[in-house]
Amino acid sequence: MTLVLTLVLGTAVLHATWNALAKSVGDRWVASALIGVVNGIAGLCAALAFGRPAAAAWPYLVVSAALQAVYLLTLTSAYQHGDLSRLYPIMRGTAPVLVTGVSVAVLGERLGPAPWVGLIILVSGIVLLAFGRGVPRVDAGLGLALLTGVIIAGYSLADGVGVRSSADPLAYLGWMFALQGPVLLAVCWWRGGPGFAARLRQHAGRGLVGGVLSVTSYGTVVWAQSRAPLPLVSGLRETSVVWAALIGRLFLGERLVAREWLAIGLAGLGAVVLQLAG
Repeated sequence: MTLVLTLVLGTAVLHATWNALAKSVGDRWVASALIGVVNGIAGLCAALAFGRPAAAAWPYLVVSAALQAVYLLTLTSAYQHGDLSRLYPIMRGTAPVLVTGVSVAVLGERLGPAPWVGLIILVSGIVLLAFGRGVPRVDAGLGLALLTGVIIAGYSLADGVGVRSSADPLAYLGWMFALQGPVLLAVCWWRGGPGFAARLRQHAGRGLVGGVLSVTSYGTVVWAQSRAPLPLVSGLRETSVVWAALIGRLFLGERLVAREWLAIGLAGLGAVVLQLAG
């Protein structure tokens, strides 16, 4: 299981990077549409190559595809209202708490003492990072960030259950992305306004790279959910907040205060404990 968790930890870097690319595009409809294009193409190729998942997986697959389309829209909407380093930890910190609670209370997941310690340290670091500059002001950015966190938890749980009942994780992934991509692109085209096609061409480079990173990152996470406990996968994935904060500081000109650096250290320590526990 250590190899699986190591791969999940690696996807955190990819996830933070594509979020920074989405933020840098500055046009939420264009950013979401370009990611949707890659998702749709990758999903279609995988669906053709690996066939259909088992019938039991389809309800979860459809729910996940719908939630991820909404997720990308709320994510890019949130970035219209605040810094990556402020909003990203709130989004990502909400998810592992909800996923852990539902996984243990409803799905019957069981964790030993060491994973619990690592998860608590990691989530504490994420929460401290989210509140490093005091209680966030109540505004549209905060509301969208919290809503995005709830949606992340929803599709993570749907995929965690769905991929385990699919008989083939790659077939599950293919159909999930194949369903998600066209819906997302259609919504963005509808809401994108005048000159949308021209803006797509203008930002195609960064947007398509972000889409590739998004597919690679989440595809690996869903595959890992078929092999490791959902709370551990969700917790390690959210170490992406550390990379998002650093990317925001180094490349987007966003400032980090002392408590945020402490939070980054705590999140990193929690990740190490989870790795050793795995």
